Amino acid sequence: MTEQEERGRRASGMSDKLAARHFSAYFGQLRAIHDVNLTFPANVVTAIIGPSGCGKSTLVRCLNRMHEVVPGARTEGEVLLDGEDIYAPEIDPVQVRRRIGMVFQKPTPFPTMSIEDNVSAGLRLNGAALKRPERDRIVERSLRQAALWEEVKDRLRRPGASLSGGQQQRLCVARALAVEPEVLLMDEPCSALDPISTARIEELLFELKARYTIVLVTHNMQQAARTADLTAFLYGGDLIEFGNTRQIFTTPARRETEDYITGRFG
Repeated sequence: MTEQEERGRRASGMSDKLAARHFSAYFGQLRAIHDVNLTFPANVVTAIIGPSGCGKSTLVRCLNRMHEVVPGARTEGEVLLDGEDIYAPEIDPVQVRRRIGMVFQKPTPFPTMSIEDNVSAGLRLNGAALKRPERDRIVERSLRQAALWEEVKDRLRRPGASLSGGQQQRLCVARALAVEPEVLLMDEPCSALDPISTARIEELLFELKARYTIVLVTHNMQQAARTADLTAFLYGGDLIEFGNTRQIFTTPARRETEDYITGRFG
């Protein structure tokens, strides 16, 4: 464990859930992530910040093996979930993505599906054969966890695409939560949302971290400062600094971090 990781671990006071070890990611010959060592403690929001093109989204997609679906993409090193390497040959990537869910930058409800069918889509993809009462229970539980139930409970059979942008993003959160993941990756989930919808998603983060380990990619410095317990700063594919969010934003250890946070570059 690096000194940066140890500071982050002490700051969180929590046990480790997910970790990247000497991890690099490539697109063909281009190395986008350079030998990153980073630990994500359980029941903590960890923000990943950095300028466009620094590798934030690439890193987070590697954490549940989404990176490998890109032609020519490959990785080196380990990603450990509860100490087990998710890239080991015997590990099924479908099961990895069930345990490590993901919410993307733009809301992606299935346009031809109803609200309730959107939520239960992941269950069907995972082969769950549920009777209607159990399915309804999971749909309601997931929508409640995503703070959307009260807004949609009387129109569950309407198309998911009929919801507002902010509601659609929370619907995608509910869809990810329906399969009961252990980790939730969020890749700039508020970048396409208005301030009110953004505030709802940020409130949701505080509620969800009691149950889940959350990794949040964001361009929004204020959002990271408001919502994250720990913050990692990436630049040029390198992990520059990692630690307690307050420390990162007030007394960063590296000049590059200070320059980025204060707007001198990026």
